Parts: sequence; structure tokens; C-alpha cells
Amino acid sequence: MPVFQYTVKDASGQTKTGTKEAESQAVLGRQLREQGFTVKSIKAAKKKAVTTQSGKKPVRGGVKLSDLSVYCRQFSTMVDAGVSLVRCLSVLQEQATNPRLKRITSDIQAEVEAGNTLSKAMAKYPRVFNNLFIGLIKAGEVGGVLEESLQRLSHFLEKDVELRRKVKTAMTYPVIVMIVAVGIVLGLVTFIVPKFIDLFKELGVKEFPPMTLMLMNMSNMVTKGFPMRQILIGGGCFLAFLGYKMFQRTKFGKRLIDRTKLKIPVFGPLNHKIALARFSRTLGTLLVSGVPILQALETVAGTVDNDILAEAIMHARARIREGERIGVPLKKSGLFPPMIVQMIGIGEESGALDGMLTKVAEFYEGEVDAALDSLTSAIEPIMIVFLGGIVCFIVVAMFMPMVSIIQNLSGGGDDEGDSSPKKSGGE
Repeated sequence: MPVFQYTVKDASGQTKTGTKEAESQAVLGRQLREQGFTVKSIKAAKKKAVTTQSGKKPVRGGVKLSDLSVYCRQFSTMVDAGVSLVRCLSVLQEQATNPRLKRITSDIQAEVEAGNTLSKAMAKYPRVFNNLFIGLIKAGEVGGVLEESLQRLSHFLEKDVELRRKVKTAMTYPVIVMIVAVGIVLGLVTFIVPKFIDLFKELGVKEFPPMTLMLMNMSNMVTKGFPMRQILIGGGCFLAFLGYKMFQRTKFGKRLIDRTKLKIPVFGPLNHKIALARFSRTLGTLLVSGVPILQALETVAGTVDNDILAEAIMHARARIREGERIGVPLKKSGLFPPMIVQMIGIGEESGALDGMLTKVAEFYEGEVDAALDSLTSAIEPIMIVFLGGIVCFIVVAMFMPMVSIIQNLSGGGDDEGDSSPKKSGGE
């Protein structure tokens, strides 16, 4: 976890400074306020050079979730079969197809051979092994049930991979259609439209319909002023994307974007269900592994990937510390449906909270599947109509001046035909 340096005031008004590990500045700020401090500033502490037991710096970068899921399943199978921890790590290093994961496993093996615990060795790679991973490994080490923790973790990762795969599959078709639509439009306005415009000008067309003028302006924007105008347009798009990323990294920006993700039509409810499924699955996995409820909620707040939900979870954690039940603050937040609140309440009363959370997770994962199927079925015809509308607009915009030219030519021919008889009759 990252380390932050903080400055606070206690109840007597004295200023205190210190450093502490936390998932984010927001999480650390909530923790300090819960302890009765007034937060003055929190900033990232300067990182010290971290080295592994082999004397090398830890590997930077992450690992694909699918690779990590297979890695964890193999690990749990070998530990369950009674293979020693060092031997397991040696085999995993040989079997790993990801070069980064192979190097990380080698470093972890050296740390374990030197006497460090597995959780402490993995904690040096926060971009690969998140708080959930470390928390479950640590709980398995303390309880002497490492194989069970690894099995639960591999099951959780497999479910997470499956959920992400379904979302990506549902979004693949719309993305491909959008790319094709943009490619077709760029091709038409770059190569076809300019030739028609030159033809119309040669035929003496001076006034163009509004649709044709709009298409001509688009074509001029893409083709004229090469390459300076194109560089400016590309640079503007890049700056807009960079500005969005910088805005997303701010506290206000992250909250606004996360709130928008939950409120936008169609995709808002889907994002909400995905977050609720991840909340239930993660909390249930932590509790069944023996992680204390307060620590489990703190870990869930960091893995739910939404600041609005994370704030509600941390508020519930503060209320639980004061002796309140879990369901009451979750209900007050308005972000957790009555079914979740009631299931959690029943789980608390019956002492089977982890089982109830697993059922809630399965329910919302099924809801996500149904929503994705409905969304895919609805998006396909919409995207086809959208693409057809763009092409139709270009075709109509190009043919309207041709209709005007044909009418003018036809009108001119009629006038000549009418005047000839009159002239011969007068003679």
C-alpha cells in the first residue's frame, strides 16, 4: 500500500505529523477523522528504494487478472496436496507463462526462503497483489488454513474474470460498429465528397442545400490545410483526453465521475449492479476466511472501485465500530437496495453473514448477465440504424444538388422548345 504523510490537530489543538499506509488519501483522511483528529494536510510520502532479497528492485507493472487467476488456482491445488511452500513457488515460477509473473514469483521465493511470510513478500507488489489478496493470504497464514484461503481467492478471481469477460463481450459489438462508422465517414468525406463538390462547381452550382453545406464543411475540415489543421485537431483531442485523465485523478473529479457512472441512463444501473456484486463477493470471501469485519470493510472500500460506494462503506464501518448493525448505515446511504440490507440483517441475526453475502453476489451476478444480454440485444439494431443513418445522410446530401442540376437542365430545355414554334409562327 502507498505511504502518506499527514498533519492533523487533536482535540486539544496540538498539531501532529506522521506517516501511515493507506489505500488512498481519502481512506486515510476518513480514518484520521474517525480517531477524532482534524486533518490539515495529507500528501504522498517520498518513497524509499525497495529491494528484494536478491538485492534487485521489485518488478514494476501489473499482471493480467486471468493470469493471476490461473496462478492462484495452481497455487491452491499444490498447497492442498501437501507440497511445501518453497517447492510450490519453484513450480509456479517454472510454469508461469507471463515473464513479469515469473520474475515476481522468483523474488517471492527468495523472500520466503529468507524467513519472510508469504503475505509480506507479496505485499511488495501492490500492483499485482491487491489488499484483498494480501488480506486473505495473511488470514490463511494466521489461521493455518492457507490452502482454504487460496481456494477462496482463486474462486473469487475466476468469478471476477468471468464478470469482466461478459462485460467486454457485450461491449465488443458496439465498439466495432462505431469504429467502422467512423472509418466509413472519414473515407467518404476525405475521398468521395471532394470529387462531388468539384463536379458540382464545374456544373455551375452556386447555392447548396444546408445538408450539403454541412457535409462540405466537414470535408474541408478534414482535407484542407494539411497537415497543420489535422495536427491541431489531433492535438486538441489528445489534450481533451489528457485533461479528462487529470480531472479524474482529482478528488472532486473522481467523485463526480463515479457518481455519474451510477446515474447515467442504461449504463448507470448496470455499473451499480456490478459494484454491488463485487461488494458482496469480496466481503463474503473476506468474512468466510476469518478476516475481522472492520478490516474486511476497509479492504472492500478499496476494491469496490467507486468513491461514492467506498464512502458509504467506510461510514458504515464507523457506525459498526460504535456498536451499530451493518444494515442500518447501508440503508441510510441510499446506495444499497432493500434486498441487500435485509439479507445482511438476516445474516447477522443467524450468524451466517458470509453465506448470505455469497447468495447476494450470485443474485446480482445473474442480474448483470440478464442486463448485459438485454443491452446487447437492444444495441445491435440501434447501432445498425445509426450506421445506416450516417450513410443515408451523406448520400442524400450528395444527391440533392444533382436533383437541382437536373431540374435546371430540364427547365432550360422546355424553354427552348417553347420558343421555337413561336418564332416559326411569327415568320
